[in-house]
Amino acid sequence: MKIISWNVNGIRANIKKGGFEWMLGQNADIFCFQETKAHPEQLSPETVTPHGYVSYFDHSKGRKGYSGVAIYVKSTISVEKAEYGFGIQELDQEGRQMTLFFKADKAKGSRKWAFINTYFPNGGGGPERLAYKLRYYDAFLAYIEKIRKAGYSVIFTGDVNTAHTEIDLARPKENVENTGFLPIERAWIDKVIAARYVDIFRAAHPGKTGAYTYWDMKTFARERNVGWRIDYFFVSEDLVESVKKADILSDVLGSDHCPIFLNVAL
Repeated sequence: MKIISWNVNGIRANIKKGGFEWMLGQNADIFCFQETKAHPEQLSPETVTPHGYVSYFDHSKGRKGYSGVAIYVKSTISVEKAEYGFGIQELDQEGRQMTLFFKADKAKGSRKWAFINTYFPNGGGGPERLAYKLRYYDAFLAYIEKIRKAGYSVIFTGDVNTAHTEIDLARPKENVENTGFLPIERAWIDKVIAARYVDIFRAAHPGKTGAYTYWDMKTFARERNVGWRIDYFFVSEDLVESVKKADILSDVLGSDHCPIFLNVAL
């Protein structure tokens, strides 16, 4: 199963930059976007339902041109059901999350599993917004634990908006008091790992430096590789041995983030 995830910083802008065309050319089984900043009716039919794929969208319920996520699945892959958000009104209004559930195929020896695409809130903008981000974090972990207890293996991906350790950003000392690298934000990732979910890129590349997924465009940080690794694939512990490859596609342009890649046998 080949999966690609990308914070596109606006799907319509990404299309103009050739990012969507690049994605279609990868022939991924599943690809997903965060920060789409669009409702489906604002997109062309070719974007909403490209040939060979079934798509799922969530978007902000109030503020237009903000947030939003999308998942595209090859039409040959059967989806059991889709869920949008957590079922918590306060946290679901910005259209930040969706989950697809897949049945086990006994004939193929596959397991039942859930795929979650989430655009986690940014903690900037004052104490209230940071508190909102932390509430979202706690609700998310409770949600995936509920799914796992129902017997599903779990893969989740997205822009987590936090670099976990010092190796995950270029300038850790300068950012220790800034959102995205605050101890309280990083401690939540510790909780996720303690709950037996694995940051699969870091597991595959434990000592790799300079591996980032986001760069500030205003300061031309990408050219200098002054970045942050804030986009992740996490897998439940039972899937680790099934992962064939996990990587960052840092050469791909079209956003202030780059795509990330996972190949896993399911």
